[in-house]
Amino acid sequence: MSRVLILGTGGTIAGTASDPARSWAYRAAQLSVEQLVAAVPELAGQPLSTRQVAQVDSKDMGWRTWQALGLAIEDALSDEGVAAIVVTHGTDTLEETACLLHALHDGRKPIVLTAAMRPATAPDADGPANLAQAVRVARAAARSRQGGVVACLAGRTWSARDVRKCHSHAIDAFDGGGAPALGDDEPWPGPESLGWGVLRAPAPPRVEVVTSHADADGWWVDAALAHAQATGDALHGLVVACTGHGTVHEGLEAALRRASAAGVVVWRSSRVARGGVLPRDGDAWPAAGAWTPAQARVRLLLALLSARP
Repeated sequence: MSRVLILGTGGTIAGTASDPARSWAYRAAQLSVEQLVAAVPELAGQPLSTRQVAQVDSKDMGWRTWQALGLAIEDALSDEGVAAIVVTHGTDTLEETACLLHALHDGRKPIVLTAAMRPATAPDADGPANLAQAVRVARAAARSRQGGVVACLAGRTWSARDVRKCHSHAIDAFDGGGAPALGDDEPWPGPESLGWGVLRAPAPPRVEVVTSHADADGWWVDAALAHAQATGDALHGLVVACTGHGTVHEGLEAALRRASAAGVVVWRSSRVARGGVLPRDGDAWPAAGAWTPAQARVRLLLALLSARP
């Protein structure tokens, strides 16, 4: 029987606390993916395999970990014995990794991300249930020849295109930014198939996020441009977490125009939780749609990499 491959990257789901009564005082990324699987009775005896890709607190997620994860997924996609892939992850940057995988995956096999809001030693640990759910969803998707990328958390399944963290500490901490959760028999949104090759770049373009707010005078943007000129560490892109429906403080707008003139690509997202930014006639910079600022950064990074000769 084809197996589900579980790739571990760390996160709170693999975290431990010395005092279960103070589960908030924990260290992420302490348990191996093998230990996570062993703690879920429902998974005993199932055709599974595991691989520890990384062991990081997801707040520290970065290019090298994405490269390692992409390589592991590529290997699994070419392995006829692997029917589906589950990725255990931290919650802090799950929406970024989900966005990345959705853009790169070709849909040959289902990929399911899962995570936890409580460490493994907490009395109310949610990791075991989430992992069991992720394996069930992955196996069912493989049986129905469903491809794509989703995230399974707190009993619900979210498209990787839409999922984002919406609460800082609740166990049910994710939603779709206005998009509904996927039903059990609902087709998954097709991935975009940009290809895993972009992850072979030794380093990504530098893309940063800047927020528009009261008194935003553009100082940070001008400082970043000056730093780039002084050090040669080029700034390639900026994502603006705009107010409202893509509006920018006039002081920040002036600095962004200077950045654009210097060759920096600027995209607009919104700091508002729902609705995103839709394009309008006369826009100075492209709108990032429903993506969060963090997701928009991933997409701009991929766009710049894909444009490289």
